[in-house]
Amino acid sequence: MLETVGLTADESEVYRLLVATGTASAQDISGRSDLDVATALLLLRALEHKGLASAAEDSPEWFTAVPPQVALMPRLQRHFDALEQTRAAVYELAETHRRSAWTRSTGEAVEIITGAAALRQHLRQLQHGAGREMMWFVKAQYVAMSPESNQEEFDALDRGVLYRALYEQAYFDDPDAVDYVVKGVCAGEVSRAVPLLPLRMAIADRSVAILPLAASGTSRNPRDLRAAVVRESSLLDALIALFEHHWEIGAPLRVTEEGQIGGAGTTDAASPVGEDRHLLSLMVAGMTDEAIAGQLRVSKRTVQRRIQGLMSLAGVATRMQLGWHAARRDWL
Repeated sequence: MLETVGLTADESEVYRLLVATGTASAQDISGRSDLDVATALLLLRALEHKGLASAAEDSPEWFTAVPPQVALMPRLQRHFDALEQTRAAVYELAETHRRSAWTRSTGEAVEIITGAAALRQHLRQLQHGAGREMMWFVKAQYVAMSPESNQEEFDALDRGVLYRALYEQAYFDDPDAVDYVVKGVCAGEVSRAVPLLPLRMAIADRSVAILPLAASGTSRNPRDLRAAVVRESSLLDALIALFEHHWEIGAPLRVTEEGQIGGAGTTDAASPVGEDRHLLSLMVAGMTDEAIAGQLRVSKRTVQRRIQGLMSLAGVATRMQLGWHAARRDWL
């Protein structure tokens, strides 16, 4: 791993041995590694030249390690600074390309990109550049970027970017879906659930949106995937309004101290408590009875009986009414 700060693999190994022993000669290093004495001596002198080791004045064949915090941290900082400068230069080039493409397209608000790799790259750049807010429509069965690979979300959350994510019912058919949502909410994501979403979509800072164009049942070949990048226009305004409409009717998803989807306490004396509150939150998230049973480690029949009890408690006749009632009375 020290190759990042300018050391070869052999130099890294010798430096590790030198740090572990404090002071060593070429013979010591040779005895602790597969290196011969002459090669070990050359590597020790290379470390001395790079400022990671110093030869004893009275015994020039013996070397002492310079502490890593003194020898490596400045190198690491310089590497980090160079990386940041490179990233800034790449963003500048990307913005230049965007403006150039915008000019060439005679002012059209929509750019079409092709291929899952291109879509994935645009989604990463979209989140890297977000400064205020990200809005997501999250449908089942991702097409370009898996939930566990989206480190950019957590980087943006650390920068203070607001993430609002809407999940559709079918998303929770994946047994790992709850874990992904819990991880996001714990990091600062604000999540809600709706029965169905019309499309996949990500919007950054209300200024640019990306949405895959593949319809259900079309080719799953990653190279055939097409997506639209929509910039400031009446179309973008419509997409933002579409998101806000679904956000308004969505059921909030919260995480309990136990790391489960659930909610905080409420002053409603008639509200459900304990595991029934957890069950209710899973139900309004759109999970099937089988999936809820798996999460709670009970039978499907038990889940259905408890839901009937919650409907009686709320005084409603259908599950849809129960979800609406629960969201409005803060039972989640």
